[in-house]
Amino acid sequence: MIKGRSCESRVDNRLIVKTSTHSALQGRAESAKASALGVVRQLRARGNSAYFVGGCVRDLLLGLPPQDYDITTSAHPEQVMALFPNTIGVGAQFGVVLVVVGADHAESNPIHIEVATYRSDVGYSDGRHPDAVRYSETAREDVQRRDFTINGLLLDPLSSEVIDYVGGRSDLERKIIRTIGDPRQRFREDKLRMMRAVRFAARLGYEIEPSTMTAIQELARGIYQVSRERIRDELDKMLTEGHARRCFELLDATGLLVEVLPEVSALKGVEQPPQYHPEGDVWIHTLILLEGVENGCSKSLAWGVLLHDIGKPPTFRVAPDRIRFDQHAEVGTRMAVEICRRLRFPNEVTEQVSALVANHMRFADVAKMKESTLKRFIRLPHFEEHLELHRLDCSASHCDLSLCCRRLRMLNLKECCTLARRRCRSCRRISRNSKAEHASKQTPVPAARLACAKCKQSRALDRNHISSVTNL
Repeated sequence: MIKGRSCESRVDNRLIVKTSTHSALQGRAESAKASALGVVRQLRARGNSAYFVGGCVRDLLLGLPPQDYDITTSAHPEQVMALFPNTIGVGAQFGVVLVVVGADHAESNPIHIEVATYRSDVGYSDGRHPDAVRYSETAREDVQRRDFTINGLLLDPLSSEVIDYVGGRSDLERKIIRTIGDPRQRFREDKLRMMRAVRFAARLGYEIEPSTMTAIQELARGIYQVSRERIRDELDKMLTEGHARRCFELLDATGLLVEVLPEVSALKGVEQPPQYHPEGDVWIHTLILLEGVENGCSKSLAWGVLLHDIGKPPTFRVAPDRIRFDQHAEVGTRMAVEICRRLRFPNEVTEQVSALVANHMRFADVAKMKESTLKRFIRLPHFEEHLELHRLDCSASHCDLSLCCRRLRMLNLKECCTLARRRCRSCRRISRNSKAEHASKQTPVPAARLACAKCKQSRALDRNHISSVTNL
């Protein structure tokens, strides 16, 4: 009964956290929309035209909560900055200003509304920024420079009228990703748009229109012109939005995968021993894992899933008994570090990704580990990510978690029994002093006074790890 109540409590707590998080996000989305509507009203009050534009219009038509709101207007940047008290000229030379709403009310997380002046762009010699910007008089001309038809829709928030100059509503109904105008010209203007086409298609469950797909395949080699940080950020979104498998299938089909992650492309066709991996080669195995990566998971876990078997192609050999990948975890760890550095990840992300790759095979030895070794193992930083990678890895192959789970649960029971009794020399000294102090006052000794700070921290870590283990 006690165990049942604790499980129910954990489930209830998760539901409370999830519900409160959803409510907070919903409340912020409503605040963002109200703030954007206020910006439009103020712009129009000064005689300017202004509309919602881009992804927010697309998401509203699809019944999805917009992540942010963009506004396009006839007002020039200097007029926008004079009208609103808190602004940031993030791209004023290109006609883009961020209006910050809530900064003067001591809000911890103010809302940023991007306001862009109608414009047409002239030349993109660096493959990202326009060589020159010419302000336009109408919204019709402005949308012609944007990337995809589904992102070129305008919405009058005061009348709820949708204005479509590019066929975006039709493409939403047909569920296709199509560029505005010539796809080759759009992709030459900003090569990252090729990866964005893949991400939008995967996120929305759409197909890439044939001429747009052909243009991506022809221009894929030019993706190297995009900075590594922008490529990394786009890959992060692909891996953590809940549609990672479809994204990587499309990256492969477009020819982008071999350009941005050649090590992952090399997984294709690398056979595995069927007695352990009946699902197929390393590429298929990795795709199955990616399918299990949930929306909103951490970047380190998502990249750990993608790269956990990255060392298999260079270590592949056919032994007399079966296919083997000797030391593929060690080789893969070095490769993962190289990939993370190439994409300029923060050090803490690189360390966690490499730790996930390095330790993903250790779960096979859990049943044989000494208890002290096993305890050190489960106290690895973010051990819950190691557990989740192991769960996904097993689920994508032999589906057998029993041995590892049994040993970890046995350790959990023993750890729970001994956790409260663990005391170091500092704890004993604190305990003696506290008891003497409270004896003179004839008051009970608070439990918090019977342990030193180091032991308190250690016990908290243990409890977190044990909680992760019991959720297997």
